Amino acid sequence: MAGQSRKWMILVATIWIQAFTGTNFDFSEYSSAMKSALNISQVQLNYLATANDMGKVFGWSSGLALMYLPLTLVLFIAASMGLIGYGLQWLLINDIISLPYFLVFLLCLLSGCSICWFNTVCFVLCIRNFPVNRPLALSLTVSFNGVSAALYTLAANSINPSSDAIYLLLNALVPLLTSLAALAPILRQPPLDSLSPEAARKNSVIFLILNFLAIFTGIYLLLFASSTSDESSARLYFGGAIFLLICPLCIPGIIYARDWFHHAIHSSFQVESSGFILVHVDDLELHKELITRQNSSLSLSNGDGHSLLSENGSIYGSQRAKSSDVCCDSMLGQDQLVMLGEEHTAAVLVTRLDFWLYYVAYFCGGTIGLVYSNNLGQIAQSLGLSSKTSTLVTLYSSFSFFGRLLSAAPDYIRKKFYFARTAWLTIALVPTPIAFILLAASDSAVALHIGTALIGLSSGFIFAAAVAVTSELFGPNSVSVNHNILITNIPIGSLLYGFLAAVVYEANANSSPGNLMSDSLVCMGRQCYFWTFVLWGCLSVLGLASSLLLFLRTKHAYDHFERHRISAQTIVS
Repeated sequence: MAGQSRKWMILVATIWIQAFTGTNFDFSEYSSAMKSALNISQVQLNYLATANDMGKVFGWSSGLALMYLPLTLVLFIAASMGLIGYGLQWLLINDIISLPYFLVFLLCLLSGCSICWFNTVCFVLCIRNFPVNRPLALSLTVSFNGVSAALYTLAANSINPSSDAIYLLLNALVPLLTSLAALAPILRQPPLDSLSPEAARKNSVIFLILNFLAIFTGIYLLLFASSTSDESSARLYFGGAIFLLICPLCIPGIIYARDWFHHAIHSSFQVESSGFILVHVDDLELHKELITRQNSSLSLSNGDGHSLLSENGSIYGSQRAKSSDVCCDSMLGQDQLVMLGEEHTAAVLVTRLDFWLYYVAYFCGGTIGLVYSNNLGQIAQSLGLSSKTSTLVTLYSSFSFFGRLLSAAPDYIRKKFYFARTAWLTIALVPTPIAFILLAASDSAVALHIGTALIGLSSGFIFAAAVAVTSELFGPNSVSVNHNILITNIPIGSLLYGFLAAVVYEANANSSPGNLMSDSLVCMGRQCYFWTFVLWGCLSVLGLASSLLLFLRTKHAYDHFERHRISAQTIVS
């Protein structure tokens, strides 16, 4: 019983860490102040935003550190990186110290790296303590990373609403304090025990309750995070947000009460399968075994040592070729995955068409959303809505949070409605081009708010679903390496998309009167981001098309998996 209780306390601690370490999402709150303090151009400011995202390139370093260092030490190394990176930037923006631009760039890089280290710690905690319900644990905890900006907005408003520099101070101190609060449950991790199927299903119900609580938390923050600049009201609302984050601590008490009830009073209730995991780990292993046996019986020999459908040796491809256009069939059938969960090494991964379709979908979807959030400060300023920056950041943060929570929907509704996860990914990408079309068509405050909400919802879903998609398509045991390869698109996209936005911004600022003699140009008007929105919208359509093609290529693998799962359950029953 104590072990079960400690396990849920670790989940709560992981939620806290994720909720307060998404410090890159509030960059737009202080970006204008940073630009003025350093007297830099928009292009140079974009490089600082890119440095924040480039920390993901060094995500592998956290995994390497965990091989030789205790998990708690890795946690506090991450906190120390943020303390140094954001702390020195706070001193700079308050004119306490003076730093060259290149050193500020390195500080932003260090701060971004700390976020990746925090994420790795959280992933390890979820995987170790919830091996059966791993998708539900990951989707829930990762979701709270998206609400960080809203929490920091409330905290900043409760201290000093007029200060932009306060965000840097909070970014430096709060993750360290959160790490200290999470230390006790992490040090008291329970031993690894195998759960019975019935216990796993009951845990799934608890995850469902926690998701409803998370939705309520997101709605609360959406309504109150930026609704007031009054310090006393902000403190009251911030206290309410902290209370909602503490509420999941009731779970250990529920576990104790439930275990006592089942031991003291005999229960005759039978709990049927909940179907809460879209692709269950045990089902995946059984599916792989069945596919291997089937391939052996059919004597399929592709010659590459991997269970893939090639254009020369697959039954699926040859059947389709008889009735489909040759060019279309070549694209859909070439190197097609025959099963989910097949392990791919990094060398094999980068040779697969499915991976590059997935890479482009992420690059032209979620990454554009992240770059958009980095530019929210300048976008609002250019439209004369500087006072609405906090509201926009909170809106993006809250809807990113809802998008992350929605990424768990396929797991919960599998029994009622089964759909390949790559199809859900395609659906999630649809709001992004719609949002950019709306932003390009209108410069009104309403269009800006709606577009920001849609982009946040879409990118949040992609960020949270990516780990599960990578695991299912390219193997659960290789996910740590393969996912880090996938997210290299984030710093690349941050650099390219941000540079594009900065060039368009400065081109229009140069043509504005009063800016000719200024080093730190400020662009005002709809034209500052019009062509940026048009180009980003076109690229997001490319991402949607890539995701659709990925779905068509992987649909049969998901369908094959589901048929095997149903047949296996029928045999067992």
